[in-house]
Amino acid sequence: MLYLIFKSLISGIMIGIISEVAKKYPGLGGLIASLPLISVIGIIWLWNDTQNLSKIVEHSYSTLFFVIPSLPFFIVLPICIKTGIPFWIAISSACIVTILLYIVMIKSSSIFGIKV
Repeated sequence: MLYLIFKSLISGIMIGIISEVAKKYPGLGGLIASLPLISVIGIIWLWNDTQNLSKIVEHSYSTLFFVIPSLPFFIVLPICIKTGIPFWIAISSACIVTILLYIVMIKSSSIFGIKV
């Protein structure tokens, strides 16, 4: 249980740092957020927990596959905001688009040999 708490704290600290940097420097915050830090941390935790390189390879391919439906979020959100849609509706709309795209990717994942 302590290990889970430790992993959660490290991951939470990363999110906190990104949000604080983004307050002053939105571009730098975006750059840091775009780095695969969470994926790297997740892979390190997976290695520490399993020492299984096959799982790491599978996880890496799955992550690449599932990054694709998340990208339109970063197109839909700013377009909605720039057209005057209130923030909560804009972010909800971007999330709904992302969820729908994730559903499509999950349904097609077996075609690409990815197990969900």
